Amino acid sequence: MLSDGKVETFKKVQSILISQPKPERSPYFDLGDKYGLKIDFRKFIQVEPVSSKDFRKTRIKPDEFTSIVFTSRNAITHFFRICEDYRIKMPQETKYFCLSKAVADYLQKFIVYRKRKVFYGKRTVQDLKPSLMKFKDSEKFLLPCSNLGAKNVSDFLTDNEFDWTEGMMYQTVSSDLSDLSDVTYDILVFFSPLGIKSLYENFPDFKQNETRIAVFGKATQKEVEDRGLTANIMAPQPGVPSMTSAIENYLQKSNVD
Repeated sequence: MLSDGKVETFKKVQSILISQPKPERSPYFDLGDKYGLKIDFRKFIQVEPVSSKDFRKTRIKPDEFTSIVFTSRNAITHFFRICEDYRIKMPQETKYFCLSKAVADYLQKFIVYRKRKVFYGKRTVQDLKPSLMKFKDSEKFLLPCSNLGAKNVSDFLTDNEFDWTEGMMYQTVSSDLSDLSDVTYDILVFFSPLGIKSLYENFPDFKQNETRIAVFGKATQKEVEDRGLTANIMAPQPGVPSMTSAIENYLQKSNVD
C-alpha cells in the first residue's frame, strides 16, 4: 500500500539515487550487486560555515559563557572554528552538555576531556535534564546551532528559564544538483524533509511520473505528501528497521524475473 492509499504496481527497478554522500562501505552496495542495479550517491544538502565576520555582528563572545550545549558534531566543529578565528581559548572550567555520547566523544578532538565538566545524554535534551538543572541558576549557557535552530533544546531552556543564548554558527543549505537535470532514476531515496526541499529548489518543476520515492521517517514522508508526491517505500516500519531492508522488500516484488 502506498502512502496515498493506492496499490503499488511494482515496476522493475534498475537505478537508485541515495541522497547522501557516498560512503566507503554500505549495504546499498550489496543490494546493487545482488539485483544488478546502478546505485549512485549524492548529497542533497550541505553544511556551510557562518563567516567570522558575520558572526561578529551577533556580538556573541563564546568565552563569556560558562556552559555550552552541543546538539551535534557540526555544532562542535563550528563552535571551535569560531573560537580559533577569534583567538579564544575556552577556560578549563567551562562545562559542556552533549545530547549523546557520540557527540561527547567527538568533543575530545577539541578539549582535554574530563568527566567532571562534560555531561551527555542518550539522545534528547530530556536525558540531560538532571545535569542541566543542577547548574540552572549558576551558569550562563550558549547553544551553538545552524539556521534551522534546535527547537527541542531551545524550548527546554526557555521553558525552564535558563540564562541562555542561541548562536548561529553554520547553515544547512541545498546542494547544487543542476548536473542531474537530464538524469533519471527509478528510485530516489530521502532521509529528511530538507532533501525534498533541495529537490524542489533545484528542480521546481519536478514531476514524479514513474519515479519511486523512498522515505525514512514520518517527517520526511509528510514533506513528500505535502508536495503532492507519493511515498512508495517507507522506513522504519514494524519488521523493517532500515532503509536498505525496506528497499529490498520492494525489489523482491519489483525485480522478479
